[in-house]
Amino acid sequence: MRLAPTGLSGVVLVHVDPAADERGSFSRVWDQDEFAAAGLPERLDLHCVSSNRAQGTLRGMHWQEPPYGEIKLVRCSRGAVFDVAVDVRRDSPSYLQWFGIELRPETGECLYLPAGVAHGFLTLSDDTEVSYLMTSRYSPEHARGLRYDDPAVAITWPAPPQVISDRDRDFALLEP
Repeated sequence: MRLAPTGLSGVVLVHVDPAADERGSFSRVWDQDEFAAAGLPERLDLHCVSSNRAQGTLRGMHWQEPPYGEIKLVRCSRGAVFDVAVDVRRDSPSYLQWFGIELRPETGECLYLPAGVAHGFLTLSDDTEVSYLMTSRYSPEHARGLRYDDPAVAITWPAPPQVISDRDRDFALLEP
């Protein structure tokens, strides 16, 4: 496992190095000691899975406010996604900047997102599954969202979304 910083403050790309043999492979995606040595939180409490039927499905952009801020470790376990992080922490040096990467099982990469970073993805294939390790339970009163097409952020998606929830499509634009 190798941890590599991205252009967003606290967002880390986790390169997973699978051990392979005639049976297949085995990968370590979470190592408490390695994350602690890198100054990242040592505790993840939930494991959630998002299943998506169709290519072009967009989920996001979501985060939670304190005290329910979520740290996430995101991995595509089936199919492929364009995964995006947006820094929405007003006091961060990378405020309103975004980072995007294609995640797929065979690349052996995960994305670590600190609390206060919005997250979303666009599926690049049918029958896609995304796995999340997280530090906080869902709290509807602390849940926040950012429009996927907000011009203040200007995310460059690889394709327009074909399937999106009303909630995700209708988030308010950021105020300047």
